[in-house]
Amino acid sequence: MAYVIGVDVGGTFTDAVLDDDAGTVLAAKSPSTPPDYSRGVLDVLTLLAEQLGHTLPEMLAQTHHIAHGTTSSLNALVTGNVPPVGFLTTKGHRDSIFIMNVEGRYLGRSPHELQHVLAQDKDHSLLPKRHALEITERIDRDGTVVVALDEAGARAAIRSLVDEGVQAIAVSLLWSFRNPAHEHRLRELIAEEAPGLFVALSSEVSPRIREFARNATTIMSTQIGPGLRDYLGTLESSLREHGLVGPLLVMQSNGGAIAAAQAPAAAISTVGSVLTGGVVGSVALGRQLGHRNIISTDVGGTTFLAGLVVDGEPVRDTGTVINHHPINVPTLRVDAIGSGGGAIAWLDAGGNLRIGPRSAQAVPGPACYGNGGTEPTNTDANLVLGILPERGLLGGRKPLSKDLARQAIETRIAKPLGLSVEEAAAAIYTVQNAQTGDLLRKTVVESGHDPRTFVLYAFGGAGPAHCAGYAAEVGCDEVVVPLGPVASAFSAFGLASSDIALAAELSDPTVVPFDPQRAEQNFAELEQRVRNGLQRQGVQFERVELYREIDMRYTMQLAEVTTPVASGPLDMAAIEAAAAGFEKRYAELFGAGAGFREAGIQAITFRVRGVGILPFSPELPGVPAAERDPEPIATRPVCLDAATGYVDTAIYDYQELRAGHVLTGPAVVEVPTTTVVVPAGTTGTVDHLGNLTIRRSTR
Repeated sequence: MAYVIGVDVGGTFTDAVLDDDAGTVLAAKSPSTPPDYSRGVLDVLTLLAEQLGHTLPEMLAQTHHIAHGTTSSLNALVTGNVPPVGFLTTKGHRDSIFIMNVEGRYLGRSPHELQHVLAQDKDHSLLPKRHALEITERIDRDGTVVVALDEAGARAAIRSLVDEGVQAIAVSLLWSFRNPAHEHRLRELIAEEAPGLFVALSSEVSPRIREFARNATTIMSTQIGPGLRDYLGTLESSLREHGLVGPLLVMQSNGGAIAAAQAPAAAISTVGSVLTGGVVGSVALGRQLGHRNIISTDVGGTTFLAGLVVDGEPVRDTGTVINHHPINVPTLRVDAIGSGGGAIAWLDAGGNLRIGPRSAQAVPGPACYGNGGTEPTNTDANLVLGILPERGLLGGRKPLSKDLARQAIETRIAKPLGLSVEEAAAAIYTVQNAQTGDLLRKTVVESGHDPRTFVLYAFGGAGPAHCAGYAAEVGCDEVVVPLGPVASAFSAFGLASSDIALAAELSDPTVVPFDPQRAEQNFAELEQRVRNGLQRQGVQFERVELYREIDMRYTMQLAEVTTPVASGPLDMAAIEAAAAGFEKRYAELFGAGAGFREAGIQAITFRVRGVGILPFSPELPGVPAAERDPEPIATRPVCLDAATGYVDTAIYDYQELRAGHVLTGPAVVEVPTTTVVVPAGTTGTVDHLGNLTIRRSTR
């Protein structure tokens, strides 16, 4: 027997899903344990072992691999909880990271925030100027050495940074992606001057044109590299001590995993790891259900996450933005807002009700947890509204206090607005659905798609309670809540479903049509780098799949669009086909007729994605067919709409439901790790895999 385990470490809970090669799928959930999240990982793995009737060492000894998604890197960058690092760059170019190419003043801000110029914080420096030093050297755009590296000056700069107490050094030289020789030599010099000091090179982290973005990506990767190295080292050592034989893999932003030992060198690629697990799981479940266009939504304790699957493939992007800085690494596109179950409800200066982005997190947690939290959250509102059972979460292992929830809502929301506690709770529920619906509209429509042609998947601890509401906001008529054995641990199921994925890229700007041999040489080099990287993962693959693509743009524009390129020998016809594909996608994104071929098309960055397919991938097992109509276990007053108030609502135990059961709304389905709301005017149908599909009633 061989197990595959996915572990999703969130800000509030740690989820795990176990699959074997005989159709067994188990899930477990446990509170996260900041600041040492590795303890929470061992806790949730112990719960899985108990379900198997094994000890933790017995289970780990039979585990093929563990795929791990972590928020530690993202949280460190967002909160600024990173160690001091140094930065070495070409003489005359240090201030690029402080000027921020102007775009750093507005990247990541909403249109509403951009309208209030005086209220904006302009200080987004990644590091103090005394930690950013210049090196005498110069390589031109063709990769030719114009000025040799001044090694004596470089050693002096390195010693100066070490004396300042930096714990890592980022190196990003001008045009190093065309010729990395000087960056490689600087790494050798750093090793001589400060053995063991963490070093990241832009030519390896982000070999892509545009100086500011490349510098920022390299610096931020350096900031989280040492912490990720230490965390994964501690976790892997603990797992080995408890009997793990197979590899520990870490999820990346691109939707694939990488060996834990390799992850710190590409630390920035793990920033979105925990965000992409749900999208990968949606792809896997979509294959089983025959769904190819999916809106993937994950509402955890802290965040609301939304991603897209189009024609069976996740929508990808070439980068993201964190703290106003561009991050140039391939990623699955996942939009996020701080609107999870633990998101705090508050009133702004104008008396308007707002939800998030601040979260109660695992500690102290929502007021109803009884751990000292006093601010009302979505979870508190759902408890007051009757959506959550008073006996608590996690099958009763996490007790909830309705009195504390009411007190928090009354003090912070109800009294200031002149509402009853129930009316305030209903308002929180409504605003939550509205603002998550707004994000979905942005995610789907701004990608050039019609949400009415998609199926919405909803998971996470809080997702099933709100999904019918936010699906209605965007006009999506079919919602699938993946239940069965995975329930709110669906992102962990996605991690267990992931293969190994690496990407290599190289900026080589040229004009279409360009020499096919030039492109062939670029792709051959990138493919070899990817194959070498996959070989270093220490995992046996069934096969390796390689995908070529080029980021293209119209001449003199900034908007680049990623375009697939056919495999095999390239000729002029293949290049023209890629250019036609670029124009088609450009029109989908920006509107028919928005392109202007007469301006010319440029190929900017060449990229190869490699996927190492692992021996087996989890699938949800089937559930028994229904023999009779479903029977509710109870009824209780539930309020889903302030206008209708509390309505006696049928409560169902998910473990009693079978394939073919149909629930007529309003109804609530209780699962140990989540609660599903089936509103009035909809029906919930249990499918052959145990998922609950919510649709608008036809009558």
